[in-house]
Amino acid sequence: MNIKAVHIYPHFLSIRKNEEILLSALKRKGLSLCNFVLLLSAAFLIGGAFVTNDYPQLSSFRRTYSPKILGLHTVNSQHNVTSQCETPCKPRGSETLPRGIVSSTSDLKLRPLWDSHNTKSSNSTNLLAIPVGIRQKDNVDKIVKKFLSSDFLVMLFHYDGNVDGWRDTEWSDHAIHVSAINQTKWWFAKRFLHPDIVSEYAYIFLWDEDLGVENFHVGRYLSIVKEEGLEISQPALDPNKSEIHHQITERDRKSKVHRRIFREMGGGFTCNENSTSPPCTGWVEIMAPVFSRASWRCVWHMIQNDLTHAWGLDYQLGYCAQGDRMKKIGVVDSEYIVHSGSVTLGSVANHEAMGKTVQSTSHQSVPDQPDTRSLIRNESFAQWRIFLHRWRKSIEEDHCWTDPY
Repeated sequence: MNIKAVHIYPHFLSIRKNEEILLSALKRKGLSLCNFVLLLSAAFLIGGAFVTNDYPQLSSFRRTYSPKILGLHTVNSQHNVTSQCETPCKPRGSETLPRGIVSSTSDLKLRPLWDSHNTKSSNSTNLLAIPVGIRQKDNVDKIVKKFLSSDFLVMLFHYDGNVDGWRDTEWSDHAIHVSAINQTKWWFAKRFLHPDIVSEYAYIFLWDEDLGVENFHVGRYLSIVKEEGLEISQPALDPNKSEIHHQITERDRKSKVHRRIFREMGGGFTCNENSTSPPCTGWVEIMAPVFSRASWRCVWHMIQNDLTHAWGLDYQLGYCAQGDRMKKIGVVDSEYIVHSGSVTLGSVANHEAMGKTVQSTSHQSVPDQPDTRSLIRNESFAQWRIFLHRWRKSIEEDHCWTDPY
């Protein structure tokens, strides 16, 4: 055996080892094929350069066989053509298509069945998505009219399955209707508001249906959000008329926007100037959040497919704030709403009505009606615990992730 070949062989083993390491990274991290090929090419180029510098007689071998090892089948005579085709990786699944025909995003705009290219249609730049039941029809009608007048596209999530009940509204034909029985807005959002579908919209309002908007102006709100640089926000709640769950959402009459609170929270916990985390700062409630396009792309990935009540999500929204959550998340006080706290999904056992039924038909027994609202609340708490467990586990397992806070 040639002595130099014996000495050279370990270098090829080293290159092969680099390939195995990259393959392992591909499986572990879920790298795309394009990124993997780039990394693998770099490993061979570095390794090949090392071998060639030490053994010049192998330069011809590297030119001939390295491309075959990589599976790129590059021919030196085609170098100029290949260099012209060096472009970023295509979206997964579109590799066999010419780049110009690839359409990676979509929108929710309604299109006419004919004469579409000669029809002028307004381009809505923002989106309102709201879960609705027919019992809240009057209030939803007020909300939708206010947003449509500000050039919003409106998407209704019908959790009671009653779509026909909305046909008599003047705006029904201009809205997107999606129906699924007894599903939450986060179930709908995960399935129908993919970032690539709503990428056209600068802001996404993902609101509940029981919000009063008498003192809310959409245009002024958006101007404030842009001026303040808020990526995630919500309008403040009128403390005199609203059901308040978290004190940071309460309106401050002396402020245009607030990003933190200073007060006793109970249990010996105090929010003060040294507080750096929710619920003292960097926090909004999932009842009426407003997301920028960039923050929503992050939030959508954090929504768990099976945890449809999304409890606990609000405490982690700061990781999607596109910067410091103490600056990029805020509550707008000058444009405020009312949260009525109406029961929507689920029902509460109406014992008074049951009592009247018993009096009128005393010879009949009245079966107990289940308090499904309590069951839903218990499920929400259970999902919160699961979400917290997943969050902690993901931190432990992702050794490349660094907590910015």
